Amino acid sequence: MVQSLNTKAELATQGISYLGMGAKYGKILVGDKAFEFFNDNNIEDYIQIPWTNVIAVYTHISGDKVSRRFKIKTDKIDLNFSSKSSGKLLKIMREHLGNDKILRSSSLWDKIRSRFKYK
Repeated sequence: MVQSLNTKAELATQGISYLGMGAKYGKILVGDKAFEFFNDNNIEDYIQIPWTNVIAVYTHISGDKVSRRFKIKTDKIDLNFSSKSSGKLLKIMREHLGNDKILRSSSLWDKIRSRFKYK
């Protein structure tokens, strides 16, 4: 049985993990000590990321809409997730990580514009 790192759960929602080949559906749990993902099909397949290991969280924002997908960059690996409740997740993560670690991903237009910028 998997032991949760959190002592208090702040939000539990459905989510998708994009680690390895294909997508894994499960539950995302954000709590006082960590971000956790638990696979629905295999209880032994889980991801636990303590807040101290998170370097940054990236998401796409267009206008006033937040994308469902977000990337958590840790000190060892980058992990991609998706959730319908990504806005709520990011707000709670901001409380634990601070504003400087929740970042906007650069869009395709930003990447093209940076290639043609004069140096």
